[in-house]
Amino acid sequence: MTIDSERLGFGVGERAAYACDPWRSRGRFLPEPSSATRSEFQRDRDRIVHSTAFRRLKHKTQVFIADDGDHFRTRLTHTIEVAQIARSLARALKLDEDLAEGIALVHDFGHTPFGHTGEDALGEMLQSHGGFDHNAQALRVVTRLEHRYAEFDGLNLTWETLEGLVKHNGPLTDADGKGIGGPLPHAVAEYNAEHDLDLAGFASLEAQAAAIADDIAYNTHDIDDGLRAGLLTHDMLKDVPFLAELLDAVYERYPDLDGERVTHEIMRRQITRMVEDVIGFAQARIEEERPHSVEAVRRSDRSFVRFSDRFQAIDREIKRFLYANLYRHPDVMRVREAAATIVRDLFARFMERPDLMETHFWAEGAKAMEEDERARRVADYLAGMTDTFAIDTHRRLFDRTPQLR
Repeated sequence: MTIDSERLGFGVGERAAYACDPWRSRGRFLPEPSSATRSEFQRDRDRIVHSTAFRRLKHKTQVFIADDGDHFRTRLTHTIEVAQIARSLARALKLDEDLAEGIALVHDFGHTPFGHTGEDALGEMLQSHGGFDHNAQALRVVTRLEHRYAEFDGLNLTWETLEGLVKHNGPLTDADGKGIGGPLPHAVAEYNAEHDLDLAGFASLEAQAAAIADDIAYNTHDIDDGLRAGLLTHDMLKDVPFLAELLDAVYERYPDLDGERVTHEIMRRQITRMVEDVIGFAQARIEEERPHSVEAVRRSDRSFVRFSDRFQAIDREIKRFLYANLYRHPDVMRVREAAATIVRDLFARFMERPDLMETHFWAEGAKAMEEDERARRVADYLAGMTDTFAIDTHRRLFDRTPQLR
């Protein structure tokens, strides 16, 4: 049966002139025939969801490891929450919802086991080998390390999705190609040499929406998890005036509400207020600058989709509160040190014995490779591990494994 593509509904609602148009994509590194039933950005999103890296997120730490309980966020549940917020922002701003969602879904592919602890430990071990950056690692995953398709390595995503993955936090180089804030991560520089991602320009508004959605999600849900773990209390939230205001509003309307529902009411109000602030700021910036195309967005000298100045200050206050009271809590730090030991031990062992890695990361002669290349292979293997696989591998290779509880 022949499909009438013109009758299919690609995307929801009107798309603005400054949005990315899937029918005018810059294409894929390896050209492919278009789909009769899906736009290019829908195909990207679907490839991301069906990837091995996406499934692994369910056993990777957000803040609390899996042994702490079933109801804490993992990288996967966090990612889904980011995607929901990104899609809401995209719809309100008349952007391509599929692209915003896809970038949100892929943004944490490069994270190691044990959250930022694993990333810090791996960065320490790779300091003399080009360092480690989770965004650059995500690029390696989707361009090289996924082995699913017959005709290419990686996922062969569109230029726009790769651009959003790499640049969602802003340009990476100045106009002369010099890295902003330091040298470009090796993986980004290497890929960009073959497939120019316009690193000096801003990313699309869809990518900007995914980036701010990440901030909104973890600022809110890390508080939720901290309260659930008993490391934070409702009274402690009063140290942040914005959170105190939300708490007072909940108590005023529901004076006899139980603690769990109070927490949820605070969280939903926090997300709503932050999302509405971002939409209002972005609409004002769009009205002021009137970008006539996505290229005008990329050539702008500042981002469009972000918090207002007031909410940027609130965002900083919440982050300071979380660092002081949750991320640096003695119980969390004790687990972090144990997790870091596991990552350091595994890195050292695999550098000595690369043959202990799975075969597609190790090849005959890997021991004789240049040390930097061997370190990068080991990093690829370690970064792809889930928490549970890293712990099990450490138990198999070492006599004693640190306890993570």
